[in-house]
Amino acid sequence: TFQQKHYLDNSNSTPSRSLFILTSTAASPQRTHYNQLHSLYKMASRAGFQQLQIHAQQRNGFKGRVSSSSGKAFRTPNVLRYKGSASPAQLACRRRGDRSGKHVVSCTQAPAQQDMEDGVTIRRCPPAGTGKHSCGPDVQFYVPDVDNEPKNILEEIVWSKVPELERRKELLPLMNMAKMVKIAPPPMDFIGALRAAQEKTGKPGLIAEVKKASPSKGVIQPDFDPVKIAQAYEAGGAACLSVLTDEKFFQGSFDNLKYIREAGVQCPLLCKEFIVDAYQIMLARAKGASAVLLIAAVLPNKDLIYLMKCAEKLGMQVLVEVHTAEEMERVLKIEEIKLLGINNRNLETFEVSLDITKELLDGPLGDIVRERDILMVGESGIFTPEHVKFVQDAGVGSILVGESLVRENDPETAIKTLLEL
Repeated sequence: TFQQKHYLDNSNSTPSRSLFILTSTAASPQRTHYNQLHSLYKMASRAGFQQLQIHAQQRNGFKGRVSSSSGKAFRTPNVLRYKGSASPAQLACRRRGDRSGKHVVSCTQAPAQQDMEDGVTIRRCPPAGTGKHSCGPDVQFYVPDVDNEPKNILEEIVWSKVPELERRKELLPLMNMAKMVKIAPPPMDFIGALRAAQEKTGKPGLIAEVKKASPSKGVIQPDFDPVKIAQAYEAGGAACLSVLTDEKFFQGSFDNLKYIREAGVQCPLLCKEFIVDAYQIMLARAKGASAVLLIAAVLPNKDLIYLMKCAEKLGMQVLVEVHTAEEMERVLKIEEIKLLGINNRNLETFEVSLDITKELLDGPLGDIVRERDILMVGESGIFTPEHVKFVQDAGVGSILVGESLVRENDPETAIKTLLEL
């Protein structure tokens, strides 16, 4: 059977040239093949491709006249063309005597300008598509070698999510996961817990992070036990917990959410994941998370709104993270924002400066935040009580702290020292 898979999605990416390859070992050109080739043509046209060529290598060649599903006609034997008036795309099949019996499909996309109006700085996928992978037993997809490297570590992490999600969806289909969500413990009030801690202690509500490693620091805590660390955080006075779930770069796991919740920890859990798909939000809920992180550098507002609605449907809350004034200004156009984090790390240089939080909240953007009573979270670079006071004076009501706590052998005491409790 001629197989195909839709890989023409170039969301958040406008490559100047891309190749789409399909190979099939079908023994002879059946009518079904042409129906599917015609569907592929229509998909390519909608995706903005200007030319689509089908090179079929069959030992028996092509004979006669074959009609597509829409009634359009293909002519043979030597050259088979789809003549469409709606777009400049075309289908072409050439007779060859090769015995491999393979179909090769290639697409070229005309140059296009990158649309940066959405304010996203991290590309969702490689500009020229995924390098090479299988689409099934008889189908293969590849892109020739091009300059296709991520520009920083965040982009590299985001690109890794595409194949990761494909594997996850095969192992745990959405319907099965929906059943897990129904029996999962109900979500907790993440924002409410932060505000309650702030009111009780007079300090920013602490989101303590459970993570084993990071791309920049390597392994932070060799003796990593997520449950033991979470219990120590709770005993030390953490209002909520952030759990790293990325496996490749942070050595985390979605199962850590489950282990912590099953151990009886009562702090609401934030799933710290690089979310690009609603599937990840549902998986976080199934494992026991009450909130998720969405990164504005990765997601345009339309995706933020959509994913926030997905989380809301599951009873979850959302922490939206920004790095720059441009991102913050864009995100504040979303009326539903209730929890907003400022990451003090520069994505280009990876330098950390708490001044980023102060600068963003001192200006007109800070006025909007205070007017709308949005709970602000300070992220990265918080190691001492002086750092806590600095960001609190700048206007944050919560802080997210990971490295300085998780590397300690006694996280409970480390939290009390940090917050001066």
